[in-house]
Amino acid sequence: MSSTAELEQLAESELQKEDEEQHCVSDVPSLPPTCSLDSSYPYYDVARHGIIQVSGDDHFGRKLISFSSCLLPPSHQLDHRRLLEYLRFTLDQYVEMDYILVYFHHGLRSSNKPSLSWLRQAYGEFDRKYKKNLKTLYVVHPTNFIRIVWNIFKPLISHKFGKKLKYVNYLSELREHLNLEQLVVPADVLRHDEKLQAAQTGGAPPTVRTPPPRPPLPTQQFGVSLQYIREKNRGAVIPPVMAQTVSYLKDKGLRTEGIFRRSARVQVIKDVQKLYNLGKPVNFDDYEDVHVAAVILKTFLRELPEPLLTFRLYSCIQEITSVESSLRVGRCRQIMESLPEHHFIVAKFLLGFLHQVSQQSLTNKMSPSNLSCVFGVNLVRPRHGSISLSALTPINIFTEILIEHHDAVFGSRCTPVQPGSMENTEVLQTHCTAWFYGEH
Repeated sequence: MSSTAELEQLAESELQKEDEEQHCVSDVPSLPPTCSLDSSYPYYDVARHGIIQVSGDDHFGRKLISFSSCLLPPSHQLDHRRLLEYLRFTLDQYVEMDYILVYFHHGLRSSNKPSLSWLRQAYGEFDRKYKKNLKTLYVVHPTNFIRIVWNIFKPLISHKFGKKLKYVNYLSELREHLNLEQLVVPADVLRHDEKLQAAQTGGAPPTVRTPPPRPPLPTQQFGVSLQYIREKNRGAVIPPVMAQTVSYLKDKGLRTEGIFRRSARVQVIKDVQKLYNLGKPVNFDDYEDVHVAAVILKTFLRELPEPLLTFRLYSCIQEITSVESSLRVGRCRQIMESLPEHHFIVAKFLLGFLHQVSQQSLTNKMSPSNLSCVFGVNLVRPRHGSISLSALTPINIFTEILIEHHDAVFGSRCTPVQPGSMENTEVLQTHCTAWFYGEH
């Protein structure tokens, strides 16, 4: 068996070989994403490079955090100790919930790579708190260097953690697990993936003709607009998925520690979505897991073609950090009152429920701040592209205000529910009327 020193030497040699190959194909280095961070932002010196991004959730509500090697500047321009601290600072905001790490390996060179001793220190410093809720570590475009490094670290890594590692050779494979549109994928990585695909097929990748989307089922609940659901459900103002999950969680989940932070079994979530889309009844008691209803609620919001707070309000929400703290509640009320009536009613229903969840935070550990980290990206997003790490702060602040100051934000606008709009079920009528008029 090779000694650690020999493996480290082999890894360095392999990386130099990869450097030469990358130099030969003359890759144009990626530029960091446009940075809107203020220079007073914690770890601005590291964050401005865009190396670490938090960009939405995967298909099952787990936070996505990515690390892009191609955005690492030369080692003499970056304090790797500060990089480690910034990584911990970022993870600390999400490690109490289930999360996914995506590591884009392409672009790691001898000139910008952290040392192997740095990697050892990083693995040692990230204790069980960070590893427990990590569900998967995707390594995109792995090379021999990665496999050699893995062998160096293998004696230090637990079998349980090792099972979380998944190699992904092409972005198309990653798309099978994640919504790739939510990830901030550097242009250099996209170009490299195209070259790998072309080399695999012996030429330029063929143009894939996307078939036209199939029309949704009349009973469809996921991936269709609020208006579509309302029209197909006899005018129901509150979508059935939301009404039923909220009803169940109010009864069974308010005191559950970490509610909305945990994921559920992937196949169970798929099965429940299928039942809803086919118009079949769903009984959450059958699953004996309160987190199933919580994940279904987040998934419903995330899959709306237009987010609940609409594309139009995204830029207004991004500006909330420029508003003086004492005036923010009033500004949030103004923004919410500009929503279309249907979106406003549904938002009031949802945020009123989350306010109720936060009132049990001593037991469930879900304060308005914690809930905002979970729900913010599911309520609003830009029309094009993904949410950058710098854009998360105003989204989370805005969402936290909506939850914590629910009555002040939603209390002034009172639009009566249209006659007959809730006649489909007594349950929906009770929930919508009670929440809409603040009877909770």
